[in-house]
Amino acid sequence: MNSETIDAIKPWLNFIHPVLMWGIFALTLYAGYLGYQHRQTRLATGEEKKQLIKGKFLARHHQAGSVILASMVIVSIGGMGVTYLNNGKLFFGPHLLAGLGMMGLIASSASLVPFMKNGNDTARYTHIALNTVLVGLFGWQAVTGVQIVQRILSSMFS
Repeated sequence: MNSETIDAIKPWLNFIHPVLMWGIFALTLYAGYLGYQHRQTRLATGEEKKQLIKGKFLARHHQAGSVILASMVIVSIGGMGVTYLNNGKLFFGPHLLAGLGMMGLIASSASLVPFMKNGNDTARYTHIALNTVLVGLFGWQAVTGVQIVQRILSSMFS
C-alpha cells in the first residue's frame, strides 16, 4: 500500500471502533439477559426448571462473556491505536478513563467465574454488581462516543 492510500483511509479508521463497540454493547445487554435467565433457572423448581434448563443459559452466558471480554479489550486498544495514529496522541479525558475502567471491570468480573462455579455467593453478587456498573459506564461511553464521532465528522466535512 502506498502512502496516498493510507492517507485516504486513515480518517475512516475512526469509525471502526465506535461501530464495533455498539455491537459489543448490544452483546453485553444480551449476556446480561442470559445471566438473568440462568439465575431464574437456578431458582426455579419442578417442571419450570426442566423447561429453563433446555435454554442452556449458563453456557450461552459464558460464551457471550468470553466474546465480550476479548472484543472489548481488542477493540479498545484498537480505538486508542487509531486515535494515536491519526492525532499523534491520546486525548486524556473522561471517555478514555472510563474505557480503561471498563476493561478493568470486565476483567475483574470474569475472574470471579471460578469462584461462582464453587457456589460462592459473594463472588456471584460481586460479579453482578461489577457488570451492572459496567453496563452503566458502557451506556455513558456510547453517548460520549457519539459526541466524539460527531466532532470527527464535522471536522472532516468542514
